[in-house]
Amino acid sequence: MIAKASSRRSFIKVAALASGALIVGVSRTPSAKANGKAKIEVWEPNLYVRIDPNGVTTIVSKNPEAGQGVKTAFPMVVAECLNVDWETVKVEQAPLDERYGRQAAGGSRGTPDGWDDLRIAGAAACFMLKSAAAKKWGVSKSECAAENGFIVHKASGKKLAYGDLVGLAAKEKPPEVDALELKSRPEEFKLLGKFVRGVDNKKIFTGQPLYGCDTRLDGMLYAVFQKCSVFGGRVRKANLKEIERLPGVRYAFVVEGGTSLRGLQGGVAIVAETWWEAESARKKLRVDWDADNANSTTSFEEQAARLAKQEGKTVREYGNVAKGFDKAHKVLEASYYYPFVSHANMEPQNCTAHFDRSSGKMTLWAPSQNPGSGRNLISRTLGIPQEKIHVNLTRMGGGFGRRLTPDFMVEVAAIAKEVKEPVQLQWTREDDMKHDFYRPAAWHHFKGGVDKSGRLVAWDHHFITFGNGKKPVAGANLSGKHYPSGLTPNFRLRQSMIPCQVPTGPWRSPGHSAYCWAFQSFFDELAESVSVDPLQFRLQLLEKAHGTAPLDLHRTRETLKLAAKTANWGRSLGEGRGLGMAFHFDHGGFTAHIAEVSGDSSGKVKVEKVYSAADVGPIINMSGADNQVEGCVIDALSTAHGEVTVNGGAVDQNNFDDYQLLRIGQAPDIETVYLQSDNRPAGLGEPPIAAATPAITNAIYAATGIRIRELPLSKAGVTIG
Repeated sequence: MIAKASSRRSFIKVAALASGALIVGVSRTPSAKANGKAKIEVWEPNLYVRIDPNGVTTIVSKNPEAGQGVKTAFPMVVAECLNVDWETVKVEQAPLDERYGRQAAGGSRGTPDGWDDLRIAGAAACFMLKSAAAKKWGVSKSECAAENGFIVHKASGKKLAYGDLVGLAAKEKPPEVDALELKSRPEEFKLLGKFVRGVDNKKIFTGQPLYGCDTRLDGMLYAVFQKCSVFGGRVRKANLKEIERLPGVRYAFVVEGGTSLRGLQGGVAIVAETWWEAESARKKLRVDWDADNANSTTSFEEQAARLAKQEGKTVREYGNVAKGFDKAHKVLEASYYYPFVSHANMEPQNCTAHFDRSSGKMTLWAPSQNPGSGRNLISRTLGIPQEKIHVNLTRMGGGFGRRLTPDFMVEVAAIAKEVKEPVQLQWTREDDMKHDFYRPAAWHHFKGGVDKSGRLVAWDHHFITFGNGKKPVAGANLSGKHYPSGLTPNFRLRQSMIPCQVPTGPWRSPGHSAYCWAFQSFFDELAESVSVDPLQFRLQLLEKAHGTAPLDLHRTRETLKLAAKTANWGRSLGEGRGLGMAFHFDHGGFTAHIAEVSGDSSGKVKVEKVYSAADVGPIINMSGADNQVEGCVIDALSTAHGEVTVNGGAVDQNNFDDYQLLRIGQAPDIETVYLQSDNRPAGLGEPPIAAATPAITNAIYAATGIRIRELPLSKAGVTIG
């Protein structure tokens, strides 16, 4: 089936450059209306597609690239609908530009948000090229076909390259979006779904400049920014005169900052001719800090223990939980805990900026997941109009949600406004570890009731999290509609909150990546309590909704069954070896993992293999899809080792010596299979991570008898070999 395009928001615009190139873009009707009609503003091409007379096709990728493969996947969608040879395509990274709509790498929204516009841009260019060729040959457009960058008329054998048609195509009236037939199903694709190498791979492997820290400008200086190790601390005084006399140092000054942990924090900027000179000067910096933050891990644990004895606030309740437990064949209680964790990007935060005093224009080169948010923060903080802030997007050495918070952007902008030269701010690993926006810790106290067959008949959950005022802090919210709500006849979710002055924020698959581990681990405990196979328990759980289903039951079951089939679930493994499973749904994606683990009661284990199944609609790029699933599994296992602790309002961990990541020898084999459906595509940067941790810890229990109810793994005496 080839779907008709939707024109509810988009319309096609075309232009011809002086060089003769044809450019095609997709614009959106703004919400403001004039005389009852959508007001269409003056449009300049947003350059999704440019075809030059020499035949070169350039496709622009609008979203930031953080390793999720979007810089390859987005242009592939355009190329598919343009019917151009991928090997002849050039890909360019767009700067921040409101004409593209949302430009962000977060929430796994890039692919679903861009799916229509990308297809429209490619199909519209192809439509106009066919129309131009048909007129040139005096034939019907329906007799013309597009094949690998050529328009062909099979009846006569005539053939023209796209480059030969751009001049004529530019004169064609752009088609109405509704007139376009857009490819949408896997069987229609020629390029999508194939294994295509990343467009930046060669540059990455050969060390060519791509990342934010690679930015180099004429006359550029280098900056470090010293903030208080205690969150919210501000500068009283510092030995600035002494610092300014050190070798290479050009500037040293206090940045006042504000009170918001998500905005510009107060600190001392040191700007030098080289980064090493700036960092060396920082080691001699002496600052008298005004700091008042008594948060500590010990205090959090004490408060959580007190709150666990209280009822908490009911977030959602239906059925009759008490009667459900009375009728249950088995009632079980268990508690789970996970700590604060860091994003631990391989490339610490950095950004480059230049402020032109004569024009008042601020230009940035930013490895940001959300550059629009950064521009807004800079404008509000420094009083620079948004139209005078230009943001170039660089590749990121990891994001995982950390680079959604643009603190590093506003820091360099504030520094650049004080100096004459372009300046690059580069954080150290210690800066990054001490000033992250951490995934928050939490405590889950479960009580579950099951019947003899293992069906969940009652569920009571006391969730202890962090909050300020009436709502949880960023990354700490658990919806009352999350499963197993809607999958059991009797349900109650209660919540208690601990005041928190530790900065938190989105961490890959926010929330899901943590509490899925607790849910799916307790599912295994419930299944074991009545001697029911974990697969049977989950398939029964997903048979029927009680009220509105919290997820698509069919798609969830099918991914779970596919993972089980791939892993040959139920096979005999022998002593010291076990399988564990988990499923999850988030950000539009359905995933299931089955882990195979070897080990013994000493706690030394090896994750041998992880079998993964995913349903995210049609796969755009098989290379990128595999990379995301494998990366999620490894990230989950790596993070299961990590713990961020707080003492006196400051983080204890400094670097990878006390916040260890997975080593290559500890990484498991990973086999991934996909259910490619006709549903709209979802992103894969987040959905596979949540279920990976519980699949592994459930497998650890199956292999060793060690039940893991606290993270990191070391709390249970478990080490990964």
